[in-house]
Amino acid sequence: MALPALGPALPEIILALGAIAMVLIGAVRGERAGRLLEGLALVLLAVALVVVVSGEGRLLTFNGGFVADGFARFMKVLTLLGAGATILLASETLRRQGVMRFEFPILIVLSTIGMMMMISANDLISLYVGLELQSLALYVVAAFDRDNARSTEAGLKYFVLGALSSGMLLYGASLTYGFTGTVTFPGIAAATQGGHAGLGLVFGIVFIAAGVAFKISAVPFHMWTPDVYEGSPTPVAAFFASAPKMAAMAMVIRVFIGAFPGAIHDWQQIIIFISIASMALGAFAAIGQRNIKRLLAYSSIANMGFALVGLAAGTAGGVQGVMTYMAIYLATTLGAFACVLMMRRDGKLVEDINELAGLSRTNPWMAFALSMMMFSLAGIPPLAGFWAKFYVFLAAIDAKLYTLAVVGVLTSVVGAYYYLRLVKVMYFDDPKPAFERSDLGVRTVLFVSAVFVLALSLVPAPLFDSAAAAAKSLF
Repeated sequence: MALPALGPALPEIILALGAIAMVLIGAVRGERAGRLLEGLALVLLAVALVVVVSGEGRLLTFNGGFVADGFARFMKVLTLLGAGATILLASETLRRQGVMRFEFPILIVLSTIGMMMMISANDLISLYVGLELQSLALYVVAAFDRDNARSTEAGLKYFVLGALSSGMLLYGASLTYGFTGTVTFPGIAAATQGGHAGLGLVFGIVFIAAGVAFKISAVPFHMWTPDVYEGSPTPVAAFFASAPKMAAMAMVIRVFIGAFPGAIHDWQQIIIFISIASMALGAFAAIGQRNIKRLLAYSSIANMGFALVGLAAGTAGGVQGVMTYMAIYLATTLGAFACVLMMRRDGKLVEDINELAGLSRTNPWMAFALSMMMFSLAGIPPLAGFWAKFYVFLAAIDAKLYTLAVVGVLTSVVGAYYYLRLVKVMYFDDPKPAFERSDLGVRTVLFVSAVFVLALSLVPAPLFDSAAAAAKSLF
């Protein structure tokens, strides 16, 4: 039997070999290896990014279970950027809190390998292997501050609910295999070609949808998100909100567009329901939040709902809209969490929204950057977030999903309230004492995110064009 071609999976192989080397270095040097391993993790992620960007065409390996195409490359770039930003955000913050361990960058790299496998999965088995590799590492980092009751509670909640969702997805995969006779996405697509799926396969689709909805924290499988975001160390919450969301959304697209194109009328109703419920809950539940991490958690739920509007259309334009949305969401979310990490007084991070009072007078640059992130998340033109929502709503209208688009616009208006409230607190309330000077890594992430959002607000075409080209590789 011939060995599989390893070229298409070269980025994952580089990260895997690097992770093994990092484990050995950590075992030999212990905590003294902390900064070395953080630097090595950043180098590995950068090398993997270069390899991903340099790829071209559509390549299959591992008996067709792994695919490297334009869509995979686009989403892997976002995932690697999110993982690299997490290490920059976490390095000094966790060290100052006394919870940094040499295992942290190793866990980030391992979870990134799982995410990249999810993105390139072309059958249900490789999808599940990637999902579990990602999830097991995330369970640990959620409870990384092991002496903190909130952090250990967050890790336990995420583990229990994550195991439940993995079981549901696995059950849905087994039903799908039972009723189609194959686990490969092209094989499933061929079996469902020509109309509605049978009742048994519909049950399989429902269970798969439940499993993937948990991973993107969409309603009604969102319940873990606010508690885990609030309880986890803030850089870990930033990680949850960024890179895993990219991989999970890519997994959703890969499953429904790649495996069930012939059953679109069956899964479209599920996606529409999840999308509307997520947009509505995210918009209304965030209004009363006083903790900025919980507010960003509900914002994440709402944003996943908006992204699913594009998927519900089931078209290349809809997938392009989702990919554009996720790229802009990544930049704005990382920028917002960088600002949260800059909220430090007397050596301690503060999370109450009212602590931002008068920030425009004590730190005008931070106030401007956070305001730009909030305006973008609210979808206010001409900022990048407006274009993100414009394209997913346009895809829904083209697919004649008028009700979904209208609900999206209305919930955007509601959600704008709590984003604008932060701007009001920063610019119009009496100032509180200035925050301490933040770390270089945090300032770097905020600066890059702000530049990216500003550039896309002025010149959005390059991102749209690259997303359009990547989306075509799925159709």
